[in-house]
Amino acid sequence: MNLKEIKEIIALMNENNLGEIEIERDGLKLKLKKTALESQMQAPIHYAIESIPTPRVSGSSVLAAGESAKAEVVAKTTKDIKSPMVGTFYRSPSPEAGPFVEVGQTVEIGQVVCIVEAMKLMNEIKSEIRGKVVEVAVSNAEPVEFGQTLFAVEPL
Repeated sequence: MNLKEIKEIIALMNENNLGEIEIERDGLKLKLKKTALESQMQAPIHYAIESIPTPRVSGSSVLAAGESAKAEVVAKTTKDIKSPMVGTFYRSPSPEAGPFVEVGQTVEIGQVVCIVEAMKLMNEIKSEIRGKVVEVAVSNAEPVEFGQTLFAVEPL
């Protein structure tokens, strides 16, 4: 996460009168919090940025009874592209356009894979992994939560 992204998050906090926000991405946890005094003042606000390394969790998962062993192998060898925010997931740039990515397609680092709409803003979500898409975990126009898996990608 770079300084520009942090400034954008602070601007969103101010525009929406949020007192606290916590974001976790790529093993970095960012927590921004206004004190009660800062929330009441009109003067410039200083933010405390807390960076807490979080342990990386492997892609393995516990399968429910009845799921195939193939699904277990896929879960162990894939990396997830997760939603960096709460919003609405869109697979394509417009209703008439085709999806950004399909299952079986190779994605590159920095390639747009979907859009998450949050507060009327369309946020392009880019892949941080180079690999082959093996699963689209969310349906088009479905609400998503922060940290929810959007795609499973098999690294190349």
